Amino acid sequence: MSKLPKSALAARRHLSWRSAALSLLVTIATALVPTLASAGHAESYPDRAIKIVVPFPAGGPTDVVARLIAQSLSSNLGQNVVVENIAGAGGRIGAKAVASANPDGYTLLLGGTNVNAMLGVIYNNLPFDAMHSFSPVAAICVDSMVLAVSPQVAATTVQELVTYAKSHPGKLKYGAPPGIYTHFAGEFFKVKTGTDILFVPYKGAAPAITDALGGHIDMVFNPKSTLLTLIRENKLRALAVTSQARWPELPGTPTMNEVGVLGFPKEVWFGLLVPAGTAIAIVEKLNHAVNDGLRSADVRASLARLGVEPRVGTPQDFAAALAEQVQEWKVVIEATGIKFE
Repeated sequence: MSKLPKSALAARRHLSWRSAALSLLVTIATALVPTLASAGHAESYPDRAIKIVVPFPAGGPTDVVARLIAQSLSSNLGQNVVVENIAGAGGRIGAKAVASANPDGYTLLLGGTNVNAMLGVIYNNLPFDAMHSFSPVAAICVDSMVLAVSPQVAATTVQELVTYAKSHPGKLKYGAPPGIYTHFAGEFFKVKTGTDILFVPYKGAAPAITDALGGHIDMVFNPKSTLLTLIRENKLRALAVTSQARWPELPGTPTMNEVGVLGFPKEVWFGLLVPAGTAIAIVEKLNHAVNDGLRSADVRASLARLGVEPRVGTPQDFAAALAEQVQEWKVVIEATGIKFE
């Protein structure tokens, strides 16, 4: 085979180099298209209403926090932010709706301890991953629980309640939605005190509290944000709180540690999440809007009235808090021996 002249070889090498360079540029450009499109979308975001899904009925602690932060987000983002309650199955239905939603920043989940830290430990066959199907946006606040009884219950201390429960096994009733932290708090209390107290399942916290007020059930575990006002009005009686220290609002009510019931997780977290795959720029914009709201005097005053503490931080901070909650609640859930399919 005859050799090509040097000029022809040089021309071929030049064409080969140009072809390779062009191919590289096409590859880079192709890779940048979704990134640039995402950046452009994030730049104009939001250009329509945003929905916050609450996976529990209206009136419960998750719903209260969602409606408070929705007003703040609407003001900071310049768009309507609506709250939609998609209740049922201990939060799984609403969470699945968000996990399956378009990751465009317009469908948010008000989650935290209940949905993201606990469901993956409780259920063997979730239709989504409680942690990895979502991207944390921002924590909103932390709460803690109180064991409260109906005024019709004679016990005024945890010790008296335990004594009565042991001498009347199965007579006392407590209520909560199955598979959430208020349910497992009640079951953990039974394990730690060796009592037989009947569990009555409800679709949400609000109807359980209503039945406690009416004397249809005897006790509930619920956050400060939903029970503090009722306790102050003497409609329910507080026996102990799960926090590390006594509540400033109820200085006469001991902690669970003080009464010898040890091991309760000290905090319950609430925060916003989006479907996994949502653009980082959108997550960051939402994070800044949430944090700006949490720094405002009005929002902080509203949270203070609920008795909860704001938590300003990054998406990474919220992710780390949820990971820690998984470990804390895993201990509680395993102690109760309750698992769901």
